[in-house]
Amino acid sequence: MNRKFIDVFFKHLFSITALFSVLALTAILLFVFAQGSMPFFTSTASGIRLVTQRIDDFTVNGSRYLEHRAFIDIPPDKDLISIQFNDGAPQKLEIKIKNKEKDPRKKLEFSYNGEVKITYPESYVYTASWPVNPEGPAAAPEKRVHIILPEPPYNFGKFITGMQWRPGRDKVFGILPMIAGTLAASLGAVILGVPIALLCALFMAEFLKPKTAGVLRAGVELLAGIPSVVYGFFGLMVIVPFVKNIFKVPSGNTLLSAVIVLALMILPTVITIAETSLRAVPLSVREASLALGASKMQTSWRVVLPHANSGVIAAVILGISRAVGETMAVILVAGNSPQLTINPLASVRTLTSTIAMEMGYASGRHSEMLFSIGVTLFAIILILNSLILWYRRKIGNEQ
Repeated sequence: MNRKFIDVFFKHLFSITALFSVLALTAILLFVFAQGSMPFFTSTASGIRLVTQRIDDFTVNGSRYLEHRAFIDIPPDKDLISIQFNDGAPQKLEIKIKNKEKDPRKKLEFSYNGEVKITYPESYVYTASWPVNPEGPAAAPEKRVHIILPEPPYNFGKFITGMQWRPGRDKVFGILPMIAGTLAASLGAVILGVPIALLCALFMAEFLKPKTAGVLRAGVELLAGIPSVVYGFFGLMVIVPFVKNIFKVPSGNTLLSAVIVLALMILPTVITIAETSLRAVPLSVREASLALGASKMQTSWRVVLPHANSGVIAAVILGISRAVGETMAVILVAGNSPQLTINPLASVRTLTSTIAMEMGYASGRHSEMLFSIGVTLFAIILILNSLILWYRRKIGNEQ
């Protein structure tokens, strides 16, 4: 009775744990996809917003605000904003809104009394400023009112094919150079690292003595557990100067450095999984090949390796996923310049680097666009893995 009770208890416990794990993963994915799709379907706000600096007493369209530091939302149907300043000398600022105008630089018209300076520090933002004491020194702090226009939904095609990434002043979000940098660094690492990893795995599984192979296997597994920032630091201190000195370039922080570092990083993962798959090939397969007169090398290369293609392809998929998703090491060695280039000695920036470097201070549309980059990265990994699995099925059908 007790044993049956324990079996039922653990059965339900495992079921509940699996259910909550699936729900948690689904919730995370839905949150990321929702955040990433928002900038292409919604505006940043329903209407114009105001925020003040060094103004403690003022009135907006008849509503008085005392020491107000949060946003003031203006209803979208308003075509006039009247601001009266009650502290110090009486001043008034009126803003006429052209609701049908699409160009943010022409959307507002200002009228005011006193010495007021109207600037356009960044897209969709106006700033009205004037000194607290016009008679005082030039360095006296200014009173300011920031008028923030709602940003319309961003064009998805412009996001994917755009050549420039300027989230600050111009609010331009083009990620094509970063997509190209991600693919170039990842595919370069796969082309460089996967053949070396497969040869190492084949050598360990087929040609080394079991004890020696066990020692090397433990070392490779240890390398797989090293944090990526350590690889990045190694690349920064060794590979970057090496590339700089060999190719005589101003900076060694290049695409080539990122490819070499990523190739080193995926080696342990691919070697471990591929070697495990090769060792799992039945001994009878090897014996049959050797009995037909094949050499040890021919058996390993033409019989054992194709027989373990399922595990080898899984190793390649994991290697690609790690290369595409790597962040810290690439930040340290790639140079992080968002430019579209085919020159391996030029600086590049990847999608993951952009998220890591800018998420700490991003807000508003900028933050949403970083989530969109995450969704794009997920789509790239999904497409690459799907292509590899499709090729695997095609090869399997032909055989």
